[in-house]
Amino acid sequence: MTSEPEKKAERDRRRRLAEIFGDVLPETTSDDRPEPSSASTRESWYRENRPPHHDAR
Repeated sequence: MTSEPEKKAERDRRRRLAEIFGDVLPETTSDDRPEPSSASTRESWYRENRPPHHDAR
């Protein structure tokens, strides 16, 4: 459980970050979040990233 002084310190830290960078940075980035792993997503990724010499003719 977080105490009041810790909560205040976190709010102050976020406020200082906002003053420096504008908006507070997100806790996670898109690289940290898992991507949906549906078959269609994998298939579309493969089609977008396959080398040109692997084109079916």
